[in-house]
Amino acid sequence: MSHENLKERTMVFSLRILEVVESLPNTNKGRNVADQLCRSGTSVGANYRAAARAKSTADFIHKMGTVEEEADEVLFWLELIIRSGMLPEARLQPLMKEADEILAIVVSSIVTAKRNRQ
Repeated sequence: MSHENLKERTMVFSLRILEVVESLPNTNKGRNVADQLCRSGTSVGANYRAAARAKSTADFIHKMGTVEEEADEVLFWLELIIRSGMLPEARLQPLMKEADEILAIVVSSIVTAKRNRQ
C-alpha cells in the first residue's frame, strides 16, 4: 500500500472514529470512553503522518510503534463499548475490521523497516 493510500485510509478511519464517539451515550462512562477512543483513534492517522516524516529508519520504526499501540488501543475501546452494551457489535464490526487491517499493515511496515535496516 502506498504512503498516500495509507495516509488517506488513516484519515477516513479517524473520521469514522469521530462518528462513533458522537453516538456514545452522554453518561459518565460514555463520555470517558468517548474521550479515550477519540484520542487513540485520531492518533492513528496523526502518528502515521509523523512516521512518514521520520528523520531516520530508527525514528520511523519508533513512530510506527506508536501507531501500532494506538490502533491496538482503539480495538480495546471498541470491544469495551460492545461488552458494556453502549453500542451493538454489528455497528462496530466494520470499524474493528479496519483497525485490524491498519494494525497488520503497520506491523508489516515495522518488520520490513527493521529487516532493511540490518
